[in-house]
Amino acid sequence: MRAFHHLRATAFSSAIAIVIVIAGCGAPHGQPRTDSEVLAPNQVTDFATLYSDNCSACHGADGKGGAAIALANPVYLAIADDAAIRKVATQGIAGTAMPAFAQSAGGMLTGAQLDIITQGIRSRWSKPDALNGAFAPGYAAKSPGDAQRGETSYKTFCESCHGPGGRGAQKGSAITGGSFLALITDQSLRTIVIAGRPEIAMPDWRNDVAGKPMSDQEVTDVVAWLASKRVSNPGQPYPVTNTGNTSNNPQPQELDRAKRK
Repeated sequence: MRAFHHLRATAFSSAIAIVIVIAGCGAPHGQPRTDSEVLAPNQVTDFATLYSDNCSACHGADGKGGAAIALANPVYLAIADDAAIRKVATQGIAGTAMPAFAQSAGGMLTGAQLDIITQGIRSRWSKPDALNGAFAPGYAAKSPGDAQRGETSYKTFCESCHGPGGRGAQKGSAITGGSFLALITDQSLRTIVIAGRPEIAMPDWRNDVAGKPMSDQEVTDVVAWLASKRVSNPGQPYPVTNTGNTSNNPQPQELDRAKRK
């Protein structure tokens, strides 16, 4: 009887070994299975992967915003067409933190991948009723702006949040500082004024003043006023005075005088 049980156990073990050997025959030693292969970067066609790897660090997970604007803002998608979105992704924005992603411009993405990102942003995050029947100012300015009129418009629509002269207040950050304006283009300023930044509770062009949406020209003029505040050497903390000092660094007494000013 004991010999019979031993024979059964031996047969069972042999059967398991055969199954393992047969299973192993399907994948030759050292050859990866098809489901374990890693795609080359230029072969990735999944929107979620492309967005996560290339866009989310600045524009936030699911397009909800971060260091850069929220791409999932329906108002933004209502004023910016596919050509505008793709152009920015392709070429980047010179002088800002937005790089060029197209291979033709030194980036890593193919034209097909840029199409997938552009179409994916539109299909996932746009809303047909985003404007609720309102006529938004154009994505691009239609006429030159006037900085003097823009100052008046700023006081009407923006000062309550961003403070007198754009120097910041409790509700909004400073927006006339040299470093900020050096890192943002007029087009980006216009886009933000129109679309707002819902991720940080900044209203769009319709809601700065209740019942009084900004006109296209008022948006253009505000941008012109902001642009007029740019300085040639942003980030320099103190004025340089001619005191006979040949050093590039101001002396302590110069810093004290500058602070008192």
